[in-house]
Amino acid sequence: MSQTFGEFGLKPFLLAALTELQFKAPTEVQAKLIPVVRAGKSVVGQSQTGSGKTHAFLLPIFDGLEADNHEVQAVITTPSRELAYQIYEDAKQLAKFSPEPLRLGNYVGGTDKRRQIEKLEHEQPQLVIGTPGRIRDLIKTGALDVHTASQFVVDEADMTLDLGFLADVDQIAARMPEKLQMMVFSATIPEKLKPFLRKYMANPVVEEIPVKSVISPTIDNWLLATKGHSKNALIYQLLTMGEPYLALVFANTKQRVIEIATYLKQQNLKVAVIHGDVPARQRKRVMREVQNLDYQFVVATDLAARGIDIDGVSHVINDGIPEDLDYFVHRVGRTGRKGLPGTAITFYSPDEEDQIEALEDMGITFKPKEIKNGEVVDSFDRNRRQKRAKKTVKISGAMAGKIHKKKQKVKPGYKRKIKQAISKEQMYERRLKQRQDRRTSKKQKKSSSQRYQ
Repeated sequence: MSQTFGEFGLKPFLLAALTELQFKAPTEVQAKLIPVVRAGKSVVGQSQTGSGKTHAFLLPIFDGLEADNHEVQAVITTPSRELAYQIYEDAKQLAKFSPEPLRLGNYVGGTDKRRQIEKLEHEQPQLVIGTPGRIRDLIKTGALDVHTASQFVVDEADMTLDLGFLADVDQIAARMPEKLQMMVFSATIPEKLKPFLRKYMANPVVEEIPVKSVISPTIDNWLLATKGHSKNALIYQLLTMGEPYLALVFANTKQRVIEIATYLKQQNLKVAVIHGDVPARQRKRVMREVQNLDYQFVVATDLAARGIDIDGVSHVINDGIPEDLDYFVHRVGRTGRKGLPGTAITFYSPDEEDQIEALEDMGITFKPKEIKNGEVVDSFDRNRRQKRAKKTVKISGAMAGKIHKKKQKVKPGYKRKIKQAISKEQMYERRLKQRQDRRTSKKQKKSSSQRYQ
């Protein structure tokens, strides 16, 4: 494995760009894939969030761009606008060091399509970065010409599939040459993605970077029970007690994002808001302001979980556990990047115990915490009762069935009701035994008296 970027044979301007980024050594995915991409081979890269995969494809693409060729040479699609903006910013940083100007195009939904078409009529970008729907639309109008491209990157392919954009990606790929170097990057490779891979990729190099830990070891992963507490008040308390450098608060719905943001603004905090209904132009502006550290607090839906890649995110707060547990990893992975420390705080209530256990089954370890006297302190292990030696109570099969049925319904107070039911059954069993004992005693007395008459 290469230990320095200089060993890849990249153009000098790219090494200068990496120096500005203070990238000293390639990550594992970069070390494995940069030589493969530079060799012109198609690849499927499977790696965890924060692995450095963006530069694993950007560096070899820029290394091969021809500044005097004014046609489209490479296309990169990504499922979210935020991620497209992020990759575009990374690409601009590399292009800044090029001795000859390189033209980059950023095309996402919700932006001014007419203006983009007018600009494309005068010149084509050499590198296209955007969301599948908008790129497909520009190709269909004839404004964007991708038949000259030799490289195609499908980033976050599993998310592209989940959000229903794979058909758009398919249409884009169909307009490209048969001899196309395709690079697909994904956290997972679902079965439904495999037909697409087989259609466009013949014998790709498959690199699966093993997950050393589900979340970075530099992240302090806390679990905070919300029972009897206002979640809004807890979020405010956590955001103000430790003076985080930059904190991201993730909620499961845009309605909940609005509720949290409204509450925090009422407490005089300056808060950025990112969710699907925020217009694209405004989201782009907010993302730029967040990157410039104009905001210290961001409240967002999972839309941003893969799109925010900002150095210095010190805290992530999960207002609730996401339905798709993979998103938990993406959320928490916004902090603790590049070896920096970070704190992730997840709220949970008793009815979310199954989700917490499922996350633990994935290899995620939590530290139980609570807030006391304005400080976050260690709390008790929520499984402490299970770990105690339990006194066994013999119950009937019928009662066991009732308990199982009640557990499945998980209604409030079911434990108390079951306890009462068991007590009643035990009392009934005791009374029955007492009656049987009295009858047996009477029979024995009667038999004894008859024997001596």
